[in-house]
Amino acid sequence: MRIAMISMHTSPLQQPGTGDSGGMNVYVLSTAKELAKQGVEVDIYTRATRPSQGEIVNVAPNLRVINIVAGPYEGLAKEELPTQLAAFAGGMLVFTRREKIEYDLIHSHYWLSGQVGWLMRDMWRIPLVHTAHTLAAVKNYYRDDTDTPESEARRICEQQLVDNADVLAVNTQEELQDLVHHYDANPEHISVVSPGADVTLYNPGNDRATERSRRELGIPLHTKVVAFVGRLQPFKGPQVLIRAVAELFRRDPNRNLRVIICGGPSGQNASPDTYRNLAVELGVEKRIRFLDPRPPAELVSVYRAADIVAVPSFNESFGLVAMEAQASGTPVVAARVGGLPIAVAEGETGLLVDGHDPALWADTLATLLDDDETRIRMGEDAVEHAQAFSWFATAAQLSSLYNEVIANDSVDGQTRFGAAGGV
Repeated sequence: MRIAMISMHTSPLQQPGTGDSGGMNVYVLSTAKELAKQGVEVDIYTRATRPSQGEIVNVAPNLRVINIVAGPYEGLAKEELPTQLAAFAGGMLVFTRREKIEYDLIHSHYWLSGQVGWLMRDMWRIPLVHTAHTLAAVKNYYRDDTDTPESEARRICEQQLVDNADVLAVNTQEELQDLVHHYDANPEHISVVSPGADVTLYNPGNDRATERSRRELGIPLHTKVVAFVGRLQPFKGPQVLIRAVAELFRRDPNRNLRVIICGGPSGQNASPDTYRNLAVELGVEKRIRFLDPRPPAELVSVYRAADIVAVPSFNESFGLVAMEAQASGTPVVAARVGGLPIAVAEGETGLLVDGHDPALWADTLATLLDDDETRIRMGEDAVEHAQAFSWFATAAQLSSLYNEVIANDSVDGQTRFGAAGGV
């Protein structure tokens, strides 16, 4: 089997946690690596952002990243990328014709890639599987009042993909319901494929590993630590955590607590100082340490160093940070939104919070911070919970889905594409 994955707006090789790089990058690269191990040939097409990358990056046996030149290397915001859809599709055609490559299926990620995938599907006469990762209608429904709304143009493009993709692959049953409710999707055309975590890399280690992690990060060994990992944008909710921490110290100025916020600014008009300034405004700047995004091999130290990982997002299709934290032996306090109630086993591996009221978040964090026995037990149970979610299992589900879609396409392809003429 040979698969063309499309991740136009962000390369799977980019460091997650800043700009447009996040959980989707982890998903695309992790599933592609596992598919490649299982014998599937995978080419991931992405937009070239610097000339030094080279056209082809051989990542692993059976896995390549193809950098397509579409627009200037730098200075092109994600909001401007729709102007480069034709150039990107044209670049894919030039590459495949030159290399004489044929694929069995396309898997597009995010709506920009989906628009390209929709065109290539009909030109190559092969099926299209699309994964949205996030949806405009859902983001607008859940967004904070301070966050920039997604455009109607994006929502329309997503509707087109819902109506035209052969299969929509989603992370959770709730995401399936979102597609049905907001986009009138046909449930029979949707397949739930659970994401995973690198449970080999993300593991709790031992007591020495935890101590070493804290020493590396310059955190006192006998303090409680709450960590946030992700892009710094209102939709991910770092402001909720900062305000909750300020409330905790208002109630108890002597609380022995430190906070780690690991990530980079993301979104329009994003500034690295936005959340630092908020911490200063609330008087907790000395209690919060901001870290730049880190590669997985270093990120595991952040998870291990924390007593709790907070995920105050306004929506998550699944919640990879929550799963990585649990695999590392750290319980999670998360918003009860999107796929987080699936990623976190409430009362067993963490706690869920209704809404984003900082006072309620302070209550929930305090409950777990002040109950050492429960928190430690949850951390131990979290490791076992995370073992059920692995990228190997995700790739196996995808491979099975691909085979099913290809088999069905070979049966009804004559009807969909016409006997001998054009689409």
